[in-house]
Amino acid sequence: MDIVYISDLKVDTVIGIYDWERRIRQTVSLDLEMAADISRAAASDHIDDALNYKAIGKRIIQYIEDSDFQLVETLAERVAQLVLEEFGVAWLKLRLSKPGALRGSRDVGVIIERGERT
Repeated sequence: MDIVYISDLKVDTVIGIYDWERRIRQTVSLDLEMAADISRAAASDHIDDALNYKAIGKRIIQYIEDSDFQLVETLAERVAQLVLEEFGVAWLKLRLSKPGALRGSRDVGVIIERGERT
């Protein structure tokens, strides 16, 4: 199994449980690892044979910008399902963090794995 990844994708969205959080946009950061067999793309040197990280990134950005979840857990789960279903990824590991959410820490968040790792 090969891994295609996106690291530290920052997106502004409405996220949080407090009233003041519902009135502003906050930045979340996403790291995503996706299972992919890159051998066909490497042989052809053509994007049609690759897992297109740009298309995935653009779709994730649009989805997160339009969302308004209370919990990072919900946002992480929905983004994972989107990638699995819309891009045919068999396995992914997603880290979603909310920088500045806890005083004294750089960030807090969740790490989830979904699908079958082959």
